[in-house]
Amino acid sequence: MLDRLRSAFNTGNIFRLADAAGVKEVVCCGYTPAPPHPRLEKTAKGADKLVKSRSVSDTLKAVRELKKEGMLVVAVEVSEHAEYVWDYPFRFPLALVLGNEALGVDPRVLAECDGVVSLPMAGAKTSVNVGNCAAAVLYAILGKYQYGAGK
Repeated sequence: MLDRLRSAFNTGNIFRLADAAGVKEVVCCGYTPAPPHPRLEKTAKGADKLVKSRSVSDTLKAVRELKKEGMLVVAVEVSEHAEYVWDYPFRFPLALVLGNEALGVDPRVLAECDGVVSLPMAGAKTSVNVGNCAAAVLYAILGKYQYGAGK
């Protein structure tokens, strides 16, 4: 779930990543660029046609709908309340909420999520590009649950 992303290039990158990681759907919320979109298509390299997507005007509404369907909804955000992604006890089905490149995940959405995970930030900057973050988080989850020890 993409909460008010500004960049069509970041969104396209996330579609490409979603296809690579086997994500079932990308939910574009608020003003997040959604297919069809020429700049999104440039970085998605066709993944925007392979991965199911939908647009929802309000992220909070989308989170509530997914939770009613029994989905665990976890925000990816730098926060004092966040657990590192590899320590979080995920369950499936799972939805991840990725936030705006400058503003992060809307605080109302954060409050509605079942949990918050993050990546460690050891440098002066407190965040990484949303597409890079999505890749690190998705592959940490895949490594732990799909390709981890004993699988």
